[in-house]
Amino acid sequence: MFKDRRQAGKLLADKLALYATANPVVYALPRGGLPVAEEVARRLKAPLDLILVRKLGAPGHEELAMGAIVDGGAPTTILHQDIVSELAVPDRYIEETKTAALREIERRRQLYMKDSPAISPEGRTAIIVDDGLATGATMEAAVAAMRKAKAGRIIVAIPVAPEDAVRNLLKTADDVAVLTTPYPFLSVGS
Repeated sequence: MFKDRRQAGKLLADKLALYATANPVVYALPRGGLPVAEEVARRLKAPLDLILVRKLGAPGHEELAMGAIVDGGAPTTILHQDIVSELAVPDRYIEETKTAALREIERRRQLYMKDSPAISPEGRTAIIVDDGLATGATMEAAVAAMRKAKAGRIIVAIPVAPEDAVRNLLKTADDVAVLTTPYPFLSVGS
């Protein structure tokens, strides 16, 4: 489908060219989203920053996202209540998982950003880029964090995602730019 993440980023940048004059800031979800976002930021001549998000894995099914968390002064958490209810996830497990995720986010912040200040999205067009979506939980949390930070507009940009994840994001983001929605959707990597 794509030779690599950079090629996907260039193709995505073509689709996002209309936002070049909208005072954009491009936010990458590391690690996979960074090479894609670099191409978008370059094409739009926009600043590039990171948004650090961690999936909150369900007990016994850590790859199943019961939600996600974004760091910040007041961390933003989204939970998929249907999964939490279906698996009867205890509040204590949720809190422990959030604490562990925030520790990992802080470790990554020090590794990736050192002392670089974050770029505020307030009043600007925030373009949040990842290399693809599966469930969309981490992107939902990123969108919620951008809303909380008072971004003027929020655009989600991904090369590949399942149609239902795109539909869900259209409920919270102002727009979703996606290059392909394969069916059946197996994984971002495939």
